[in-house]
Amino acid sequence: MSKQVDGQIGAVAALVRSTFLVNAVYADSAREYGLTQQQGQLLCVLMAQPYGMSELGAVLGLAKSSLTGLVDRSERNGLVQRKPDPQDSRAVRVALTRQGAKLADEFYTETCRRVEELTSGFAAEERETLAALLGRVVMDNKVPTVFLEPGPTR
Repeated sequence: MSKQVDGQIGAVAALVRSTFLVNAVYADSAREYGLTQQQGQLLCVLMAQPYGMSELGAVLGLAKSSLTGLVDRSERNGLVQRKPDPQDSRAVRVALTRQGAKLADEFYTETCRRVEELTSGFAAEERETLAALLGRVVMDNKVPTVFLEPGPTR
């Protein structure tokens, strides 16, 4: 096991530990909006567009049974709806309801604010460097779009 030198940690430990940090912020935000972490993820993914169940399972990394339960609970809560897929009469697409879109927007905005706070002590140049490096990790590993880029209109 390697040791920290002069308070520095390596890239692997930094990425893993930052994942735990962001997950904790995300979970706290979800809880305050009456959501589970997975429901929060579902709402954020659906903000971009409706998805078919198999696409949604792949994006969220969930098995079919887990995804079905998540969509069922979210549908009962009035957050999502299943609509017929215009390309395949046997399939459905999952979309946000009006209530789900409103909650998704509020949850997303607050979660972005909280994650942004994690780097509040950084200079603008440091934030840009961090974004460029993490963006490269995400792009190089073809991570699906599970969270939209915060925009100036949000």
